[in-house]
Amino acid sequence: MCRRLAATIAVTLAAASPAFAAGSAEVAALQVGLRAHGLYAGPVDGVAGEGTTSAVRALQRKARLPVDGVVGPQTRKALGRFARPTLGSRVLAVGMTGWDVAELQFELAWRGFPSGAFDGSYGSRTDAALRRFQHWAALAADGRLGLATLAALRGPVPRSPLALRHPVAVAVTERFGPRDGRFHTGIDYPAPPGTPVAAAGGGRVAYAGWHPGGWGYLVAIAHGGGLRSMYAHLSRVDVRLGQHLRAGTQIGLVGSTGRSSGAHLHLELRLRGAAIDPLTALR
Repeated sequence: MCRRLAATIAVTLAAASPAFAAGSAEVAALQVGLRAHGLYAGPVDGVAGEGTTSAVRALQRKARLPVDGVVGPQTRKALGRFARPTLGSRVLAVGMTGWDVAELQFELAWRGFPSGAFDGSYGSRTDAALRRFQHWAALAADGRLGLATLAALRGPVPRSPLALRHPVAVAVTERFGPRDGRFHTGIDYPAPPGTPVAAAGGGRVAYAGWHPGGWGYLVAIAHGGGLRSMYAHLSRVDVRLGQHLRAGTQIGLVGSTGRSSGAHLHLELRLRGAAIDPLTALR
């Protein structure tokens, strides 16, 4: 198992590109381990770029191993106890730490159920995220990593079943994925205050008004098929709960309400409750 996994990581390190995409959970776990040793300060994004390779080489020098940047068995061993368990090799419980926990956290986040920081520590938030994912995947929500849960975690990342349109005519800056040690569950448009926001698709208004938890003024639209779009940090809401909308209908204005560092529109998509990348839907 260890040799097979090491070979996989070696290939990933050599072939990964900085293009935006779901990275490798194995590389993410490697990054967490390197960070714990004070050798890596970059993002835990599962993409083995120059920073990750440099950190691997630093680990090899520290452990007096051949400095080739390849994560073979000896390099993995140099990470200590953290690197021993692989995802699915043991039953996880609150209080555990390790490579497999970091893999789990990364896989859960990309499937719409982030649990906070990628730190390889199995706390109550990771346990809750796993149970929510199991429920979403129509599995027994027992918090155990059985074969069915592993297969679901290693399946394709969920995508939008519907095509939508951009709600504002501004280029996206912050994308869906790892950011600042956590996971950004939507995309951001840095539009000026007062910019009109349009419904990305037709549907029924499922929420309209102030929302606690940092969202500020929020509009949520149910589009059918379990898909819901959410527009946060608005300065004004122009629709009402239960209203049926056509794509392109103005729903509010860009603002900076709630927990926001400046005027922008934060857009999220939820598929039966799981956060999915809005760019899988937007034309």
